[in-house]
Amino acid sequence: MTALLEARRVSKIYGEHRIGRPRPVALEDFSLVIDTDHPSITAVVGESGSGKTTLARLLLGLETPTTGEVLYKGHSLRSLGASNRHAFRRDVQVVFQNPFEVYNPFYTVDHALEVPIAKFLSIRSKQERRAIMMDALAAVGLRPNEILGRYPHQLSGGQRQRIMVARALLLKPKVIIADEPVSMIDVSLRATVLGNLQQLKDELGISIIYITHDLATAYQISRNIIVLYSGSVVEAGDVNRVVPEPQHPYTQLLINSVPWADPERHWTPEPSRAHPMAAGPDACKFANRCPNTMPRCIEHAPPLYRTEPSRLAACYLYDQAPVSGPDGLMAAFGRLDEADGAKSDAAA
Repeated sequence: MTALLEARRVSKIYGEHRIGRPRPVALEDFSLVIDTDHPSITAVVGESGSGKTTLARLLLGLETPTTGEVLYKGHSLRSLGASNRHAFRRDVQVVFQNPFEVYNPFYTVDHALEVPIAKFLSIRSKQERRAIMMDALAAVGLRPNEILGRYPHQLSGGQRQRIMVARALLLKPKVIIADEPVSMIDVSLRATVLGNLQQLKDELGISIIYITHDLATAYQISRNIIVLYSGSVVEAGDVNRVVPEPQHPYTQLLINSVPWADPERHWTPEPSRAHPMAAGPDACKFANRCPNTMPRCIEHAPPLYRTEPSRLAACYLYDQAPVSGPDGLMAAFGRLDEADGAKSDAAA
């Protein structure tokens, strides 16, 4: 069966080539398949500059890959016809990071909800359009009578962000790409927005690509996790395996940098144990920060090794494991779907 959305060995390089200066690689050889038959939440995590937002823009068709293809129902986004592009824009929705910049301050928030209805739904009745907006707002925990008719500055950041989730929900999409959806709102409201995303997956069968730098929220709501470093996948798999027991040194560094919720523990960052070497353009990107750097890491970046049936790590520490192919992420996440199906069969 053809996947709804697929990134096939996608890379994105910005800038023009200059002699003696490498072009910055924002994303390198990334593959992923979103299959609507098995709705899930996939977290993409990494520090600033790791390629997370570039990935989101590529999946939305806002950027064109330097190499590789992003496919919608088997067709490249580069060459979608008018009807397929219209369907793509309906099926794949986005929730942006900053709820303070996505609204036009001259319009009430009704405008943000009315535009997608006018463009994608054949509904002429004003009463019916309003009923759809009210249902979408109620679905994300807002009281429509307190929201509709108000201007963006009259609402809190959390309310504005939930309206963006409601806007995505209006069109009944198959996939929502959520790019740092809770980083700009109060901690007290983050659980509400994350709960809305979880509810969309559980009750409506919408797959979520949850892009974040926050490992705690990724662990809270996702099923699968992909860890990016400098544009490359360094670890991926079942979030319940990756976060509690990280294998790649970068993932370990990320998790060790999170302060413990323990008042008796005086938290200080762990001192770096890395021994930098002169790394060339083909070296592992983490080599100069890694405490386990070996000469072979400087010579060539490691491939993704399948360390467990549903887990991958790009590190020579696991070179006894089989090398994953270019579709390794899809295969690993497929094992998770099989495991979920087996659990369901056993429960029945």
